[in-house]
Amino acid sequence: MDKIETKQNAGNSLDLVNIKEIRDGVVIMNDGSMHQVIMVGGVNFALKSETEQNIIIQTYQDFINGISFPLQIIIHSRKVNIDAYIENLKKREAEETSPILKNQIEEYINFIQGFVLKNAIMEKIFFIAIPFYPTSIVPKNTSVFSFLGKKNNKEKADKNTQNEEDTFKNNLIQLSERTNQILSGISSVGLDAEILTNDQLIELFYNFYNPQTIERKTVKSK
Repeated sequence: MDKIETKQNAGNSLDLVNIKEIRDGVVIMNDGSMHQVIMVGGVNFALKSETEQNIIIQTYQDFINGISFPLQIIIHSRKVNIDAYIENLKKREAEETSPILKNQIEEYINFIQGFVLKNAIMEKIFFIAIPFYPTSIVPKNTSVFSFLGKKNNKEKADKNTQNEEDTFKNNLIQLSERTNQILSGISSVGLDAEILTNDQLIELFYNFYNPQTIERKTVKSK
């Protein structure tokens, strides 16, 4: 009996995810807020001269101080999956005609596999999430006399859909202005950045919500 009650009270796994939908490169949350995510490339700061380092630090400081809205900077660490790399080496070994090179490739494969078993190879990916919180949300029809308009239900539904679409487009314009400001600031620091597409966002959040079931090399760039 206890097991049945536990099963009945168990919530849907989707209830744990705050994402309502992903469209046009935008993550729409259950609270109506909209977010775009930028993937940012890194820079080997240690190899820069002291003058270059100071310029980067000052430019980054100016960039941060010029932002008038909240944002998130995320460092995402993932274990690298080298299966594809090993498969390519095995194909190279099979195609190799020289016994010496074939043996060297085999030894290299064994070394890599043994090293990975003892040492997890991690990769860090940097993201910036830019939010926008709409000031107005299209209200639903909550009138107690709504049954009087049954004949026009389809017409009202179509109108609400159009209103929601117009609202989304207007909000997207404002969100894009913020995103372009961040892209410009990132570029001034000397870093490469790109806005994640729908597919990239889906892959990213799948990795976040399934950290133990999938290992990715990286979120693929466009």
